[in-house]
Amino acid sequence: MDKKDIKIFQNTVYQYYKNHGRTLPWRQTRNPYHIFISEIMLQQTQVSRVCEKYPLFIFAFPNFTSLARAPLRRIMKVWQGMGYNRRALMLKKTASVVMNKFNGKLPASIKDLITLPGVGETTAGAIAAFAFNKPVVFIETNIRSVFIHFFFNRRKGVKDSELLPLVEQTLDRLNPREWYYALMDYGAMLKKIYTNPSRTSAHYLKQAPFQGSDRQIRGMIIKVLVVKPLTENELTHKINKDSKQIKKNLLNLCKEGLIKKVGERYQVA
Repeated sequence: MDKKDIKIFQNTVYQYYKNHGRTLPWRQTRNPYHIFISEIMLQQTQVSRVCEKYPLFIFAFPNFTSLARAPLRRIMKVWQGMGYNRRALMLKKTASVVMNKFNGKLPASIKDLITLPGVGETTAGAIAAFAFNKPVVFIETNIRSVFIHFFFNRRKGVKDSELLPLVEQTLDRLNPREWYYALMDYGAMLKKIYTNPSRTSAHYLKQAPFQGSDRQIRGMIIKVLVVKPLTENELTHKINKDSKQIKKNLLNLCKEGLIKKVGERYQVA
């Protein structure tokens, strides 16, 4: 792309953002901890749901210190309704790492961020851009949709390795934070108007049905156990699902450190 093409593309995205950009609570702050929490929440949860839970979580755990010190059961109780409960455990682990290794301050470099539990390259890039306004290159579902729509709309099986050079070329290095906000909002708009452009990505995976899935069972188990410890039989009766599936998920949750067995009863770790 030449400079003229890049400018046209940037102007198109920025113009939409200027007129229709979303006002989201984590965009109203520069607090790295708050932005970190929002990015972990946004990994696998819709924006509308995060908007509800984010302020409640920040109120309950306003900083890394309070999060590191909090019992997992309390964190899980506040987390309820977000799904993918393993993220709550990763948050607590990350808080401990930040306190012990980084003197209570979230690191700004990608190299350090990806060492944190539950933080991959995409989340690390988002945190670096939004919390520290660093001109890093990363891609997520909405950004992917924008670049496929503009540059590969007649192709299937588009790889991120083809998109990332374009993300880098078009990056607003003077204001990466606002640029990525604009890209994400443009991508969210595209998904409402067109068939999700990201479906033509080589990395697109259709999510399996939730009803009756292990995800559903895991969520039900945690929801019950944050109230009080229960035996396997009590859990099976309470949840009223297949006993073999419940047993399998109890074992997996124990292995992951989300719950533990004390005597005959299971409880949040």
